[in-house]
Amino acid sequence: MLTDITLGQYYPGNSCIHRLDPRTKILAVLFYMVMVFLANSPLSYGILIGFIVVGAALAKLPAGLLLRSIKPLWIIILLTMVIHFVTDPGKVLWQWKFLTITKEGIVLGVKMSLRLVLLLLVSSLMTFTTSPIVLTDGIESLLRPFKKIGVPAHELAMMMTIALRFIPTLLEETDRIMKAQMSRGADFSSGNIMKRAKNMLPILIPLFISSFRRADELALAMEARCYRGGEGRTRMHELVYGKGDALTGLVMLGLFALLAFLRWGLPA
Repeated sequence: MLTDITLGQYYPGNSCIHRLDPRTKILAVLFYMVMVFLANSPLSYGILIGFIVVGAALAKLPAGLLLRSIKPLWIIILLTMVIHFVTDPGKVLWQWKFLTITKEGIVLGVKMSLRLVLLLLVSSLMTFTTSPIVLTDGIESLLRPFKKIGVPAHELAMMMTIALRFIPTLLEETDRIMKAQMSRGADFSSGNIMKRAKNMLPILIPLFISSFRRADELALAMEARCYRGGEGRTRMHELVYGKGDALTGLVMLGLFALLAFLRWGLPA
């Protein structure tokens, strides 16, 4: 399962999606997240799904790469659906003792689970098509206006990007430690939940040690390169909006207007 977590991974390419300004992709993802909660009909969700499919096709991502981002969280998605099935009031379709499944619960459960899936897919689409360095520049540029009120834009962007970048690294380290422990007779797949949690302790200690060591090495490397924050820093490639960014903005605005119309209709 650890190898299926794709958050933070970058898939190199030269597609039109890869070439978009990172600020455009960040704002588009935030806009998309708003539209996910705006959708309330099968047609609206179909449009949002179609947007993801078209985006993945334009980015030339392998068919199963995006779907892998859902696999590690399928239990949470399924649990969300089941909780709505048995807790939301409405027309009763099935009942057994204290368990009751309602029509409204099924509809809301499917909607909430689909929202989680769409949020995961659009986030993965952004990280797959944006390198961590470029993503840092985009976040910093968007936060720069808030520096006037004391927000450390560069430091926040750097911390978020480092955290995102080290997710795959820590997962690989965890997988390596688990395999080493299993070769010595450790069992992580049998027993009840408490026993499995207890068996995870030999993994956590070396993982924490490895994490602190990597953090120390990263700090030393940054100091050796005279890193002193964002003040006075220059960039090899300046961020510039292009025609593709303008087109993406128009598409997102049109999509938002369409979903707003499907939800509320024409204003009186």
